[in-house]
Amino acid sequence: MADTSLGTADQLRDPNYTPALHRAVPLGIQHVLAMFVSNVTPAIIIAGAAGFGFGSDAGAQGFPDMTYLIQMAMLFAGIATLFQTIGMGPVGARLPIVQGTSFAFIPIMIPLVAGKGVDALPALFGGVLIGGLFHMLIGTFIGKIRFALPPLVTGLVVTMIGLALVKVGIQYAAGGVPAINSPEYGSLLNWSAALVVIFVTLGLKFYAKGMLAVSAVVIGILVGYLYALMMGMVTLDGIATSWGRAAAVSFPVPFKYGFEFSFAAIIGFCLMAFVSAVETVGDVSGITKGGAGREATEAEITGATYADGVGTAVAGIFGGFPNTSFSQNVGLIAMTGVMSRHVVTIGALFLIVCGLVPKVGAVIRTIPIEVLGGGVIVMFGMVVAAGISMLSDVKWNRRNMVIFAIALSVGLGLQLDPKAVQYLPDTLRILMTSGLLPAAVIAIVLNLILPEELTDEATEEVSGGLQGHGEGSLKG
Repeated sequence: MADTSLGTADQLRDPNYTPALHRAVPLGIQHVLAMFVSNVTPAIIIAGAAGFGFGSDAGAQGFPDMTYLIQMAMLFAGIATLFQTIGMGPVGARLPIVQGTSFAFIPIMIPLVAGKGVDALPALFGGVLIGGLFHMLIGTFIGKIRFALPPLVTGLVVTMIGLALVKVGIQYAAGGVPAINSPEYGSLLNWSAALVVIFVTLGLKFYAKGMLAVSAVVIGILVGYLYALMMGMVTLDGIATSWGRAAAVSFPVPFKYGFEFSFAAIIGFCLMAFVSAVETVGDVSGITKGGAGREATEAEITGATYADGVGTAVAGIFGGFPNTSFSQNVGLIAMTGVMSRHVVTIGALFLIVCGLVPKVGAVIRTIPIEVLGGGVIVMFGMVVAAGISMLSDVKWNRRNMVIFAIALSVGLGLQLDPKAVQYLPDTLRILMTSGLLPAAVIAIVLNLILPEELTDEATEEVSGGLQGHGEGSLKG
């Protein structure tokens, strides 16, 4: 419910209104707390998948590359958010949209970097740059392609993203991929740290209000960190070493890891840009409806999509990952009732400061992977839940059931058994084993070419048959 002490009802619905500074600053930081862990997690996951993250030899050097990726995640989330809130010509919705590193691209990035170390980064960031430019181009015709991406397609894709990531959460909670063959993997100690995070997060989400509820994941990880410290899973020497090695201030380096064109990376990032663009359209609509009680204008939707693309392209130059609007902050605006874009600008400036101070990244990397796993399980589970929620809007007739069944079977199957396409050319193999892209392509194509059913008789027949089959299975 909106706090009327922040301003009048009309002021709170106005994106150009700025509350008093002593109230605007906490509200801006609240936005950062709501998205902070989600924003830096992709950098940690990709570093781990590439082989220079937790459990790798890079630990002896203080994980310099992972720290840099974390730093860029914070810095360019802040910069991309400024593109949205302040705007730059046609770029930006000039709405309180918080940008952050997108989970959607992780299933695409993992096959690109798997086990290749920093040598995989030039092609990865080349894909981010080109994908960002293509994402910007989508802004010119986003309104014309929305018909091809109904809830059946977008819900399936979001669900697939979550399903591709839940395995990562379980592996982190058990001790991390490098520890899989060790006796400690899956130990009660490892799981206890993850469960502390999960229980604290759930407790705050359901029984707390205001800032505590909004910051539930962050607080859960902090409590888990303290638990891990007491259980000897974190060494104070390691904290001191990490803090001491980090510079006071460090600026981003353009093309730090080089630049390389990879057809698989470019195709993957460009295709996923469609999904990210549709997600942004939904977030913009959610913000204007929840915060101002109106529909989003075409200029706002176009500007927001432009900002997504520009923010992603600029991030790719300096070693950042694709940026997109963060849905959890849309809910935060609806909860606080404060539509001010300048409040979010304050949060963006806070993120930029964090990104320029490597000591912040140095502290983040001391979080035990098991503790992070607890937070990741919650976050990625919520991605799956969000996808299922979108699918609830689908009319489940025979046509849509067939489309969903085929797309899910192929996409999830290829994720579970990537060797099934081991003889395909490298580029195609990488795209197929993501599971996400084949599922999305199948769903989009079938949705466009299969005819709509003329009656619901077949649907009723199928539904009745399935129900009867299910009842028989349960009884027998």
